Amino acid sequence: MSGTTPASRPKGRESAPNNERAKAVSHIIFNIALLIIAVMMFNNAGSLPSSAWEPIGSGSFPRLILAILTILSCIVIIKEIAKLRHTNALASGSIKAWLWQHRLAFGVLSLFAFYAIALPLIGFRWSTLPFVLACQFLLGARRPKQLVIAIIIAIFMSFGLEALFRHVFTISLPRVSFL
Repeated sequence: MSGTTPASRPKGRESAPNNERAKAVSHIIFNIALLIIAVMMFNNAGSLPSSAWEPIGSGSFPRLILAILTILSCIVIIKEIAKLRHTNALASGSIKAWLWQHRLAFGVLSLFAFYAIALPLIGFRWSTLPFVLACQFLLGARRPKQLVIAIIIAIFMSFGLEALFRHVFTISLPRVSFL
């Protein structure tokens, strides 16, 4: 299909028979989680306040997108279950290896979860600054020059974007709720 042979693949990218099963399992788990989130958000979208400018309601477009996402997730789950039937069992330790291989993605997702929790509590500025800094550090900014660049980017992303949205777009981003 792709025209590559095992000899032409870069080192460490060899196709293993267990990779197909691991991919199928991870796709099923991811799409089940996505399906649960989409269904919850679909139900919550119905409670959005109605608007005088939208005759069909403000929750209609989010519900349409979430319905499409739900259908697509179900299709992926069904296709991956069919693939799963034609693969061998996973080797011992393959889940641990997969988790280690994807540790940066899980790290960024964990940081994002903390960011989502902190955003309504301490506002956009003060939650975005440590989030962007921590993400850049996690992804490899370690040297002094890299850290200076990371700090500049974090300041721009937190203070600069808030100023842009407030003064140019006249959109208020979340602010500190306890002050």
